[in-house]
Amino acid sequence: MAYVPPHKRQSKDVIRASPIPETLQPQFQGNLNLRASTSNKNKSGKIVYADHAIYKWFALGLDVDGQFPPYIHLEPISFEYIERKHGEKPLVLVNSIITEEGCKLERNCSKSPWEIIAENVHQELVSSFEILRKEIDDQGSEKVKLALVARLGKIVFRGSPSVGLQRVNKTQVEETILRQLNRSLIANIPSSYMENIIDGVVPTIGVDSEEEKDVYIVKLSDNTRPDAPVLCKCIVLENKKLRLYKVELSQVHHMVIDVSCLDKNLDLKLILRSRSILTALTDDEMNSLRDLISSAVVDSDMKGGLRWPLGKTSSGGRYRVVVVWHIVTKAYTSSSFRLKARDANRYDFRTGTGETTTQIYLKLNRIVSEIQEPGAESDSISKMLGDSLRLIWDKFLSCERFLT
Repeated sequence: MAYVPPHKRQSKDVIRASPIPETLQPQFQGNLNLRASTSNKNKSGKIVYADHAIYKWFALGLDVDGQFPPYIHLEPISFEYIERKHGEKPLVLVNSIITEEGCKLERNCSKSPWEIIAENVHQELVSSFEILRKEIDDQGSEKVKLALVARLGKIVFRGSPSVGLQRVNKTQVEETILRQLNRSLIANIPSSYMENIIDGVVPTIGVDSEEEKDVYIVKLSDNTRPDAPVLCKCIVLENKKLRLYKVELSQVHHMVIDVSCLDKNLDLKLILRSRSILTALTDDEMNSLRDLISSAVVDSDMKGGLRWPLGKTSSGGRYRVVVVWHIVTKAYTSSSFRLKARDANRYDFRTGTGETTTQIYLKLNRIVSEIQEPGAESDSISKMLGDSLRLIWDKFLSCERFLT
């Protein structure tokens, strides 16, 4: 049966641009120069980065000399949310070569693309986890959940204080210039891709179970912890009221690695993140949170699916509603990963903007479990990482008309 979004989204996909054509497979070289960009920037904003976070980007499919092939160029795309927020169209890397149907390019190289990615991620992952392990030991009574997430979409580039987009040569791509630009991942994928994954891929990859969840998430600012927003996870009761069932701190990113896959029409973002579940809240804190959640009104006509009576978006002078999500998720679990296909309706009270997205991502649970075991062997982790990346490369990075 073809996939139908659970909450029957009526808004159209917000990405508008010329389709990226099916591309030839550039040769992969074992000696590619995959220089890392490690930075602690972008800590302010909706994503929280750890103090020692690794923030890295590289392109896979460069020439032997580490340069972008001449058939790779930059194109501006229309993406409403980014344009409204930053006032400009972002740029995306496009491969201009179109393959004939069924054509396969022989690769004269000693390593597969997933092996190259794994080699450039493995040490960063181990290093990040060792730092994170020490932080977890200092958390005390708070329960910390870890996840290694593979997100799928298209990496886009935006202007930065050092380089404006008007200075970027769109036909002759230079790695040094791209590294100076801001970047983000457009993870909103078309419904046709979702259908292909659920109806075509899921039956072939050996999932053990399937479940569906319908939740609301309310993100609150906490004036006692301005750098640690609070997330309230809720379900809707029969009387259309929200019930709070979990309180967490906003997730913290410890490793973020972006991979521009030049011979695919989707890119990859690997994230090692942690989330603290708050288990030692006082009665006053819980009462304030419950009062704020119970005053919400479920309204499918509102962006984010929730609204509050006038003056009720704050509680106790401490908590204030900043973002809400209505998320419907289908999850497919195997011994190695958890695949999530979700429709998310989001609204930001600070900016008055909202968006509806359809996303696919994988949580690589087996790797996280293995790396937490005492005496975990590096070779074992590396192999698991390579196996997971091969699955992603073969099954999840092709989307015929992503930018439509």
